[in-house]
Amino acid sequence: MDTKGRLVAGSHNRNEFVLINADEIARVTSVKELSGQICQICGDEIEISLDGEPFVACNECAFPVCRPCYEYERREGNQACPQCKTRYKRIKGCPRVEGDEEEDGADDLENEFDIASQDRRDPHHIAAVMLSARLNINRGSQPHVSGISTPAEFDAASVATEIPLLTYGEEDAGISSDKHALIVPPFMSCGKRVHPMPVPDPSLTLPPRPMDPKKDLADYGYGTVAWKERMEDWKRKQNEKLQVVKHEGYNRDEFEDPDLPVMDEGRQPLSRKLPIPSSKINPYRLIILLRLVVLVLFFHYRILHPVNDAYVLWLLSVICEIWFAVSWILDQFPKWCPIERETYLDRLSLRYEKEGKPSDLASVDIFVSTVDPLKEPPLITANTVLSILSVDYPVDKVACYVSDDGAAMLTFEALSETSEFARKWVPFCKKFSIEPRAPEWYFSQKVDYLRDKVDPAFVRERRAMKREYEEFKVRINGLVSTAQKVPEEGWTMQDGTPWPGNNIRDHPGMIQVFLGHDGVRDIEGNELPRLIYVSREKRPGFDHHKKAGAMNALVRVSAIISNAPFLLNVDCDHYINNSKALREAMCFMMDPISGKKICYVQFPQRFDGIDRHDRYSNRNVVFFDINMKGLDGIQGPIYVGTGCVFRRQALYGYDAPVKKKPPRRTCNCLPKWCCCCCCRSKKKNKKSKSNDNKKNKEVTKQIYALENIEEGIEGIDNEKSSLMPQIKFEKKFGQSPVFIASTLMEDGGVPKGATTASLLKEAIHVISCGYEDKTDWGKEVGWIYGSVTEDILTGFKMHCHGWRSVYCIPKRPAFKGSAPINLSDRLHQVLRWALGSVEIFLSRHCPIWYGYGCGLKPLERFSYIASVVYPLTSIPLLIYCTLPAVCLLTGKFIVPEISNYASLLFMSLFVVIAVTSILEMQWGGVGIHDWWRNEQFWVIGGVSSHLFALFQGLLKVLAGVNTNFTVTSKGGDDGEFSELYLFKWTSLLIPPMTLLIINVIGVIVGVSDAISNGYDSWGPLFGRLFFAIWVIVHLYPFLKGLMGKQDRLPTIIVVWSILLASILSLLWARVNPFVSKGDIVLEVCGLDCD
Repeated sequence: MDTKGRLVAGSHNRNEFVLINADEIARVTSVKELSGQICQICGDEIEISLDGEPFVACNECAFPVCRPCYEYERREGNQACPQCKTRYKRIKGCPRVEGDEEEDGADDLENEFDIASQDRRDPHHIAAVMLSARLNINRGSQPHVSGISTPAEFDAASVATEIPLLTYGEEDAGISSDKHALIVPPFMSCGKRVHPMPVPDPSLTLPPRPMDPKKDLADYGYGTVAWKERMEDWKRKQNEKLQVVKHEGYNRDEFEDPDLPVMDEGRQPLSRKLPIPSSKINPYRLIILLRLVVLVLFFHYRILHPVNDAYVLWLLSVICEIWFAVSWILDQFPKWCPIERETYLDRLSLRYEKEGKPSDLASVDIFVSTVDPLKEPPLITANTVLSILSVDYPVDKVACYVSDDGAAMLTFEALSETSEFARKWVPFCKKFSIEPRAPEWYFSQKVDYLRDKVDPAFVRERRAMKREYEEFKVRINGLVSTAQKVPEEGWTMQDGTPWPGNNIRDHPGMIQVFLGHDGVRDIEGNELPRLIYVSREKRPGFDHHKKAGAMNALVRVSAIISNAPFLLNVDCDHYINNSKALREAMCFMMDPISGKKICYVQFPQRFDGIDRHDRYSNRNVVFFDINMKGLDGIQGPIYVGTGCVFRRQALYGYDAPVKKKPPRRTCNCLPKWCCCCCCRSKKKNKKSKSNDNKKNKEVTKQIYALENIEEGIEGIDNEKSSLMPQIKFEKKFGQSPVFIASTLMEDGGVPKGATTASLLKEAIHVISCGYEDKTDWGKEVGWIYGSVTEDILTGFKMHCHGWRSVYCIPKRPAFKGSAPINLSDRLHQVLRWALGSVEIFLSRHCPIWYGYGCGLKPLERFSYIASVVYPLTSIPLLIYCTLPAVCLLTGKFIVPEISNYASLLFMSLFVVIAVTSILEMQWGGVGIHDWWRNEQFWVIGGVSSHLFALFQGLLKVLAGVNTNFTVTSKGGDDGEFSELYLFKWTSLLIPPMTLLIINVIGVIVGVSDAISNGYDSWGPLFGRLFFAIWVIVHLYPFLKGLMGKQDRLPTIIVVWSILLASILSLLWARVNPFVSKGDIVLEVCGLDCD
């Protein structure tokens, strides 16, 4: 059954399956899984000859052996096939060995008898060629350039006299040094094939070990079990000692071990850690410890010196300060070991994109989520999709899935227009390598695009493309204006069929493949990445779990259609700003050494359209450039909801692969009975714990074979069904045999034998509203439910399974998005984040008590605890911001008379706080302006959004009451940053406004009281004024946002005018200069002065 590019809609529960909106050009095709033959000796992929056929060593049984192993076996082995024991015959292109039969007719005499020019006899030249060939052994059969033969074409005797060999420190005195044989053991595999000696070194003192080619290798120990174990041990040690060769060249003096293996650039690590320089991080750690000491002394003084005449105020202040100290510790120590990372994209290409062969880069499924096209403009979503389709990555490896959780026909039509425009936009981007590849942001750049582009064709095509984009915008905006008024009978499609999503709360699942099927190519005839529209089924009475549920539906439907091993999720307003972002992530995910344990690569969030002063700390630079770098040095950054590349297997709830530890060494000096007594209790405890862990992890154990899925699917082996019964798969993943089969394919791909009809049926099945019932979806699999901030919970569960994450900061930001820049929208955004943290804090997944005994590291747990308890800080912060005003109004203070020791403590505390912040800004690369905005909004958000989130979360979790805070627009202006001055009233504005008013009143009252009481009252006033002004300064951006656009007077003038007017009015009343002194009536005080 072929869809022919039509919209597929249906409901598994209602047994509905409908094809709508026919298009004869496009159609859906299944994905073919490519696989090649593997050498059974070394594990390399068998090369393809020039005629397109795989290399065959044995014509009798066709036992799979690669050319290097075949030549080695003929030259140094028993010259017979390992399977049928038939003697190998010489194949054209291989050198002749002793015992070969005479051949008639013309042959390749140069290869047969090694006829070559004298320049190839240079030992340095031969060694370089041998090293190059050994390091590039799996790059396929390429014609030799410049007449240079590979090592396989040299006879052993001809090169033995020229090249010294690695000899393991032994020598056979019976054989002269000119009879050495070149031994290349067959255990060297493709990815780890090394040559221990790239060039002959006459300074080596180690004598070579001669070997007689006529003797059997077993005489020297090769081929025995002990030899294999010895070689495996040597191979492991060499891999552990492996070091990176610099780009500038190889200098052996820089390494401690002169015998370390050397790799070519294609086999070097794809990334590396860059620790913070010790000159920056060591003083930072020292000042943290000093701050701890000062805090201990500070609390010792505060607790032992209560204020008796203001005991309640003193007690409240001490409790608040203790909570601030605990919060600081939870936030500070995860930043103990910050690191940065560097990637090598050129090495990634050398390793996985070999010339003349298909790209071996892993496939990536990209998820874009949207709900309401009226709140999330379709033009913004279209730009995000266009940036994805034009990414610098193999087109057959990219699939873009757009989740429309509002089932809006506007989104569907906008994607249809976007797919048509992409046929022009994608080739333009790749032809001229432009950045960024979102047209709205590319054409709005205020740069001279002719500065580096002198090609007249570029100027002409850019102007034409800009006209095309303007027409595209007109069409999208026309769709938006049409969608403002919904017809009474609902929307209908072009063929007259009613739109299935007219009722957004009751509609079937819908799937439409816009791009990526046969017949739809760009204007230059090139293939395009896949673009797939998905709207999951919704029915009344089902909990659809908002964004987390939509993301899980995308995980399942993408597993059915493309099943890429890696996933990238972005919000609809976060476009790809760096076209090489996927390659940056693959440098970590596809690293053969450390990539298997990485669950996701998180990129920082960067934003466009924010005012220069960043009044409300929308950029959040302190978190992304300081906190996240610190977490990357522990177990990895937390997941922040967008701009993150996942490993699909990690989302399925599997445990991270565990590296086997070598057996622990024990001491032999103690008596045997002593060791038994000491270890018996430990063994019992370990045994009981291991049994519990086996029971708990039985379901999460990953199986890399396909077994026992369902009889109806071809290509699925049922031999290992006892490992994990089918019922456990269905309980974990749901009742879709095709999806279950895909979960067992670690490297991705669609199960063999699955037809297009079965894929479409299963795709509709897995997005049905009841599919997740009685499964582990949202509990252990996929995005985790239970909080509006599903991102923190999902990353936390992965880290609990032992995975680690990576923080990648490319020089060019990978993703950019838009942020709410007016005060009310920003407060509501922070409210939602804080509400999610409160929900996690009150759930069973709270990091304070969840996940012990698993793979979560202690400092990583600290960071997760800090991320869920920070809304609780709102109550101490509100109290502490109220205390200065209360002290000024009552004339009391929270600190007794300050002695020299107390003043020294207070000064030390302020100094270490300032120095800690300065050092953080230094190693994090954060400016003082960004740091100060972050501090200000910490107070503004803490006394408003965090406070409301705390009470809303308590009502929701404990009483089941949902409360929403609505935002009402009061007006706005046009122009740049017009939204910044848009005032929207919300109840979140009440607490900070109240704090601001009472502190201003407190300052006025305190100053007037000091004027009334004389000179002696000014001393105690300074302490109270300092804290009150501290609160006012931190709330200044709130006051600025409250006053709206500065049309008439700057806000600071208005504030200081009110403050100074109040003070001068009180002074006027006190001094009263215009009243005559003679008119004052003097009364007798009643005291006898004599």
